[in-house]
Amino acid sequence: MDVEKTIRQYLPQVVHMSLATSDGNKPWVCEVHFAYDERLNLYFRSLTTRRHSQEIAKNPHVAGNMVTQHFLYQAVRAVYFEGNAAQVTDDNERQKAFEVMRQRLHLSDEILAEVKREDGHQFYKISVDTFYLFDSYTSQPSQKYELQWNGSNR
Repeated sequence: MDVEKTIRQYLPQVVHMSLATSDGNKPWVCEVHFAYDERLNLYFRSLTTRRHSQEIAKNPHVAGNMVTQHFLYQAVRAVYFEGNAAQVTDDNERQKAFEVMRQRLHLSDEILAEVKREDGHQFYKISVDTFYLFDSYTSQPSQKYELQWNGSNR
């Protein structure tokens, strides 16, 4: 199984990401629309007042998954990850986040202006440390594959 290739083929099928954050011993999970770049860095937009955004500011360690809807007894494939998240504040990084999100989610140019407002939706970037691929499409029985990842080295 070529885990990286399978992840790259799978991600275009999914637009929602479950994102897990925590503050102390209290975990939180939310759904966000996401995009990704060629190095499989993950991007999303959120208000800084949201619980997950506030928790990321205190604790950058996050986890999450991307999975398509499936039915009982149907083959399943899902991508999980662990990594570090941060609000994108550098103008060049904001432009990159904007481009990947606009291209994938067909967002308007107005979101780039909104990110410059303190009360506007901000871009966040997740640098993934480890991907996990759960697969029952090609693996019988189902298997979970691990892929150590450092997108900046690829």
